[in-house]
Amino acid sequence: DMDLFKKFNVTGGKVSTTPMNINDKLQHEDGSDKTNSSVFRSLVGGLNYLTHSRPDISFPVSVVSRFLHSSTKLHLGAAKRILHYVAGTKNYGIWYSRVSKFRLVGFSDSDWVGCLDDRKSTSGNVFSFGSGAVTWSSKKQDTVALSSSEAEYIAANAAARQALWIRKVLVDLCIE
Repeated sequence: DMDLFKKFNVTGGKVSTTPMNINDKLQHEDGSDKTNSSVFRSLVGGLNYLTHSRPDISFPVSVVSRFLHSSTKLHLGAAKRILHYVAGTKNYGIWYSRVSKFRLVGFSDSDWVGCLDDRKSTSGNVFSFGSGAVTWSSKKQDTVALSSSEAEYIAANAAARQALWIRKVLVDLCIE
């Protein structure tokens, strides 16, 4: 983390409470000036590396990763916002504690037309087993949903498939 902060001149002074603005919809042709693509790719690559220990930034990093081949100042600003969020939340993490009864719990959600360029939605899900998250996913849907209900159905379907896979793994481990 610290090398990434130094490289992109991010100090603990300016922090962000969220990794991205939910009202901003990034697109390829946004009307702003182009940026140095090698700097943008380096920043996004560093953020992508951080997703292994910081799953909370997985979705915003995947969004800015869509613009690696042609980045603008708005894309760079969105990527730097993620870095400012990480700087302000260094102590965040997934904590696991001892529990007496394990229970598999899952959640799913989607946006509708989350990507303005191709009109596709994004599905997301997270599953916890015991005291903390064990799997999570955020993926652009393969098809264009014609309604928010259809986008939610596609997300629920993906979550159900993940739940079945997790249950099969648990049965293989002799955990009911």
